[in-house]
Amino acid sequence: MSEVKYDSVLMGYVEDPRKGENGEIQSWGFSLNREQVADLTKYQTEKGNVSFTMFFSKAGKPMCRVYDPNSEAAKENRAKRAAKPQLQSEEDPFND
Repeated sequence: MSEVKYDSVLMGYVEDPRKGENGEIQSWGFSLNREQVADLTKYQTEKGNVSFTMFFSKAGKPMCRVYDPNSEAAKENRAKRAAKPQLQSEEDPFND
């Protein structure tokens, strides 16, 4: 059985969602401690961005993950995208 590789890490504390009068989720917050804030530089992309994704676990718990461009899974995904053949400009049917 193969090991699952992830391209992100779980981080921070995520609050329970706040719901409006109609029961729909309006918003929810998350917080990071000092060590986690200091660690964010490790997760910067080439452009200097840090990508957060707010989501619900299978159990319905709100969570936050941070994309790790240096993870093995992210490196493998970039290599796969780079290996796909690109259309040459003369093969592009929309190129005039």
